[in-house]
Amino acid sequence: MKKVIATDRAPQAIGPYSQAIDLGERILTSGIIPVDPATGEVKTTVNEAAEQAFSNLRNLLEDAGSGMDKVLKTTVFIANMDDFAAINEVYAKYFPEPYPARSCVEVSRLPKDVLLEVEAIAEK
Repeated sequence: MKKVIATDRAPQAIGPYSQAIDLGERILTSGIIPVDPATGEVKTTVNEAAEQAFSNLRNLLEDAGSGMDKVLKTTVFIANMDDFAAINEVYAKYFPEPYPARSCVEVSRLPKDVLLEVEAIAEK
């Protein structure tokens, strides 16, 4: 049975989708972007954007009864592959070893023209 997860500690959905779905043993998140959920401000430097996106992901997972240490797989979409190293530095601060499996791809455009978006699959 699936259950919708919603929190005000991560950006609200900007379309017809849920922030996350609880499948009982697993949490599947939608893409999380670097928007401050309290102010709506979009972070525009790569370090600030990565910090905000991963913080938003952490908050969403915690409110779903999970956490960063329970993430199995992430997908990171970035606007510029030249930002890969900077994003990795921030990523490593949020995810403990053993690190989750990950895909990282450069895309031509992201919602609200943000610099990155991250989604995750986690254990509960």
